[in-house]
Amino acid sequence: MPKLTLDDCVFLCMRNGEWWTFWDLQKVIKEKSDVFYGEPSISAAIRNLRKEPARVKYKLAEFGEVIEKRKKLNGKGFEYKLIGVKNG
Repeated sequence: MPKLTLDDCVFLCMRNGEWWTFWDLQKVIKEKSDVFYGEPSISAAIRNLRKEPARVKYKLAEFGEVIEKRKKLNGKGFEYKLIGVKNG
Protein backbone atom coordinates (compact mmCIF):
# COMPACT_ATOMS: atom_id res chain seq x y z
CA MET A 1 0.00 0.00 0.00
CA PRO A 2 1.47 3.40 -0.92
CA LYS A 3 2.32 5.81 1.87
CA LEU A 4 -0.42 8.31 2.61
CA THR A 5 0.23 12.00 2.08
CA LEU A 6 -0.85 14.61 4.61
CA ASP A 7 -3.63 15.59 2.17
CA ASP A 8 -4.80 11.94 2.19
CA CYS A 9 -4.78 11.87 6.00
CA VAL A 10 -6.73 15.12 6.31
CA PHE A 11 -9.30 13.95 3.76
CA LEU A 12 -9.71 10.57 5.49
CA CYS A 13 -10.37 12.32 8.81
CA MET A 14 -12.69 14.97 7.43
CA ARG A 15 -14.76 12.79 5.12
CA ASN A 16 -17.09 11.95 8.04
CA GLY A 17 -18.64 15.43 7.72
CA GLU A 18 -17.89 16.42 11.33
CA TRP A 19 -16.25 19.65 12.47
CA TRP A 20 -12.46 19.46 12.97
CA THR A 21 -9.87 21.80 14.45
CA PHE A 22 -6.21 21.74 13.45
CA TRP A 23 -5.48 20.20 16.85
CA ASP A 24 -8.05 17.42 16.40
CA LEU A 25 -6.55 16.57 13.02
CA GLN A 26 -3.01 16.67 14.45
CA LYS A 27 -3.94 14.27 17.23
CA VAL A 28 -5.66 11.69 15.03
CA ILE A 29 -2.97 11.80 12.33
CA LYS A 30 -0.22 11.43 14.95
CA GLU A 31 -2.05 8.47 16.55
CA LYS A 32 -2.66 6.71 13.24
CA SER A 33 0.56 7.45 11.35
CA ASP A 34 3.04 8.26 14.12
CA VAL A 35 3.96 11.44 12.21
CA PHE A 36 3.42 14.89 13.72
CA TYR A 37 2.41 17.79 11.47
CA GLY A 38 2.25 21.42 12.62
CA GLU A 39 -0.70 23.74 12.19
CA PRO A 40 0.70 25.42 9.05
CA SER A 41 1.01 22.03 7.32
CA ILE A 42 -2.51 21.01 8.33
CA SER A 43 -3.85 24.37 7.15
CA ALA A 44 -2.13 23.87 3.78
CA ALA A 45 -3.61 20.37 3.46
CA ILE A 46 -7.11 21.74 4.11
CA ARG A 47 -6.51 24.42 1.45
CA ASN A 48 -5.31 21.73 -0.95
CA LEU A 49 -8.70 19.99 -0.70
CA ARG A 50 -10.18 23.03 -2.47
CA LYS A 51 -7.89 22.59 -5.48
CA GLU A 52 -8.83 20.75 -8.67
CA PRO A 53 -6.45 17.77 -8.30
CA ALA A 54 -7.86 16.96 -4.84
CA ARG A 55 -11.44 17.45 -6.03
CA VAL A 56 -10.84 14.79 -8.68
CA LYS A 57 -8.81 12.41 -6.48
CA TYR A 58 -11.27 12.46 -3.56
CA LYS A 59 -14.42 12.80 -5.66
CA LEU A 60 -15.36 16.19 -4.27
CA ALA A 61 -17.75 18.65 -5.90
CA GLU A 62 -16.31 20.04 -9.12
CA PHE A 63 -17.52 23.58 -8.37
CA GLY A 64 -18.31 25.57 -5.25
CA GLU A 65 -16.93 25.39 -1.77
CA VAL A 66 -15.87 22.04 -0.29
CA ILE A 67 -14.66 23.32 3.09
CA GLU A 68 -16.88 25.14 5.57
CA LYS A 69 -15.18 27.22 8.29
CA ARG A 70 -16.58 28.59 11.52
CA LYS A 71 -15.22 30.28 14.63
CA LYS A 72 -14.79 27.77 17.43
CA LEU A 73 -17.38 28.28 20.16
CA ASN A 74 -15.92 29.13 23.58
CA GLY A 75 -12.34 28.90 22.41
CA LYS A 76 -9.65 30.09 20.11
CA GLY A 77 -9.30 29.13 16.51
CA PHE A 78 -11.63 27.75 13.89
CA GLU A 79 -13.31 24.50 13.00
CA TYR A 80 -13.48 23.08 9.49
CA LYS A 81 -15.91 20.68 7.87
CA LEU A 82 -15.69 18.92 4.54
CA ILE A 83 -18.78 19.46 2.41
CA GLY A 84 -19.41 18.73 -1.23
CA VAL A 85 -18.44 15.05 -1.14
CA LYS A 86 -20.08 13.26 -4.05
CA ASN A 87 -21.97 10.08 -3.25
CA GLY A 88 -20.94 7.08 -5.29
